[in-house]
Amino acid sequence: MRAIVFEEFGGPEVLRLVRAEVPQPGPGQVRVRVRAAGVNPLDYKIRYGWMEHQYPTTLPRIPGLEFAGIVDEVGEGVTDVAAGDEVLGWTTTGAYAEYALAESFVPKPAGVGWADAAALPVATETAQRVLDLLGVRSGETLLLHGAAGAVGAAAVQLARETGVRVVGTASPANHDYLGKLGATPVAYGEGLVERVRTAAPQGVDAVFDAAGKGALPASVELRGGTTDRIITIADPDAAAHGVPFSAGGTQRPEIALAGHARLAADGTIRIPVVEAFPLEEAAKAQALSETGHVRGKLVIIP
Repeated sequence: MRAIVFEEFGGPEVLRLVRAEVPQPGPGQVRVRVRAAGVNPLDYKIRYGWMEHQYPTTLPRIPGLEFAGIVDEVGEGVTDVAAGDEVLGWTTTGAYAEYALAESFVPKPAGVGWADAAALPVATETAQRVLDLLGVRSGETLLLHGAAGAVGAAAVQLARETGVRVVGTASPANHDYLGKLGATPVAYGEGLVERVRTAAPQGVDAVFDAAGKGALPASVELRGGTTDRIITIADPDAAAHGVPFSAGGTQRPEIALAGHARLAADGTIRIPVVEAFPLEEAAKAQALSETGHVRGKLVIIP
């Protein structure tokens, strides 16, 4: 099969297109023919070797956490799917490949396209996990940094679905987009505190930082000097500000993903796919992801 691998840590140039052996499913696994793979910031962080304390990497490595595809072969003990079923979820062997193994997955709704399906698992799981940790409730106001990215877009839509008002930071070019998602947009950078106070004169009840661009001091100020109900998934200086960094996944994430897939099918939630790349352009996709200026989601089509 065709696959992207890296055999050493480094920049996008270490990614290579190779011929690799088709993986064989073990007990509890399925093999899928990957139709689309999501691109995430964690992909390039793992490639650089920055995440070894959380995600130890055996080289060579096929990147990619999430996929949408067709079940090709079923391993021992798997009874809830069959060859030919369309699914989405997380891979155990890397999604930047024609075939991958998976243990955590859900059925793909017929009305959701391959690229849109592959955009769901990581963004919606991350957004839901942090919203749950923050305990935001109907009628409250959430300040969301990095609201135009894939996780941010998921969080805006999931929060709005439960009656939470969202003030989202983004570049001015993304303000119309955020407005259509249901957020009140504000520009990040100098003067952020004053702009947020103007947009939310009643104050903010919780802060979700999906940007990691130095917004934590302003967030603490906006929360009245407390770090209570502030969580970041992106700022490496979180500990210096006394703010929790949430990086872990959810147990049984497929339970929430099944619900999110249904919301995608009925049009309640959508993670916009801004660009799809062929497998051989995976390095270009990751380089674009590294810029941190992607509105929505990038995907790879093997």
